[in-house]
Amino acid sequence: MEKILIRILLLVIFITNVFPAVAENDTTVAKVYSFDIKEMIAPPVWRTTKNAIEEAEELNSDLIIIHMNTYGGMLDAADSIRTKILNTEIPVYVFIDKNAASAGALISIACDSIYMASGASIGAATVVNEKGEQMPDKYQSYMRAMMRATAEAKGRDPKIAQSMVDPKVYVAGISDSGQVLTFTTSEAIEHGFCEAEVDNIEDVLKTAGIKNYKLVRHELTATDKIIGFLISPMVSGVLIMIILGGIYFEFQSPGIGFPIAAAASAALLYFAPLYLEGLANHWEILLFIVGLILVAIEVFALPGFGVAGVLGVVFMITGLTLSTVQNMGEGMFDYDYSLVIKSFFVVIIAFFLSIVVSIWLSSKMFATNGFGNFALAKTQNADEGYTTATEEYVEMTGKTGVAMTILRPSGKILIDGDMFDATAITGYIEKDDKIEVVGYQTGQLIVKKVKA
Repeated sequence: MEKILIRILLLVIFITNVFPAVAENDTTVAKVYSFDIKEMIAPPVWRTTKNAIEEAEELNSDLIIIHMNTYGGMLDAADSIRTKILNTEIPVYVFIDKNAASAGALISIACDSIYMASGASIGAATVVNEKGEQMPDKYQSYMRAMMRATAEAKGRDPKIAQSMVDPKVYVAGISDSGQVLTFTTSEAIEHGFCEAEVDNIEDVLKTAGIKNYKLVRHELTATDKIIGFLISPMVSGVLIMIILGGIYFEFQSPGIGFPIAAAASAALLYFAPLYLEGLANHWEILLFIVGLILVAIEVFALPGFGVAGVLGVVFMITGLTLSTVQNMGEGMFDYDYSLVIKSFFVVIIAFFLSIVVSIWLSSKMFATNGFGNFALAKTQNADEGYTTATEEYVEMTGKTGVAMTILRPSGKILIDGDMFDATAITGYIEKDDKIEVVGYQTGQLIVKKVKA
């Protein structure tokens, strides 16, 4: 009798504790957070993944689903994404919509459950360079270790994961052809690398037994949209024109004014989003700054336009070009050079357009009434009583002296022991060169070089 009572008591406990929980689970609305990985694995994708997972955690989501279709990308970005997925306490599912190759395979294996569409594939995770050539074994070894550790963490066969990287890894009946392993949907299901074949995210949830759910899709923030707008080729080209045009105008006039402010603002808008997206490296930005300094030295300190000026232009163009292209490996110059060429042409076209437009504007801005807001509309003629010239300055025409500084085109001259501001009528005049005053204008003597 006592045993019967104990069994009845246990049955009551079971019914009151288990069945209410089941009923509650049937009515509970699961919070499902979804985001896409549908481009090359690179810092922008890592940034999106980081923000998405952190937002899902803030929302106390019950599940994260990644909608994936990628041929792979950068190893370091993939490793960061993999680590973020492994470290979150929220279960992460991935729906492979056609492709999860290379870095995409590593990220998929890091997820708790993998679902694949009909005709999808996963694998081919050999590390290659920007030309598609296989990298040295030290890179393959690192990738093999990551694939093995990730598979072990999620209860999947580590040897199969390794064979997706290294064709020399032998797995009887699976990877014995001497080729890097890639699974189709049915093969992935058969060998434990896929839970089921599905058509969409809704099918993923249905197959996983989640009937009641609220699906929240990751949306780009205002900052993401602004960054995307600023790094578009057309906008980047316009910003380059403003940068170079502002620098050109600033070099044409003394002091610091609106042109250099416009150039600095455009440079900030050009480099900042590229840096945030992980495209622009520190050395690429520094290369542009060094180029700018060399051009300034050439203009203000050295005669003519020589080595410093040429190097400055080359450095500036190189910095602007490489800042828009993602570095594909650990080496400084591991780029996809087809993208480098595209970026180079954008920069070169913007460069020449900025020079042409700047020259045209400088000749028109103060010579037409169309720019009345930039200059005084009334001409203050000398015959109307307007003059800043003293009798002493007017009478100096024809006098000779020497240049105290380099005139590029403005500087200081010495005449009869007195120092004056002067402007070379053409070209540059070296320090200590003999000069002759040929006129007077706007507070400065106009001079020319006297041939020895």
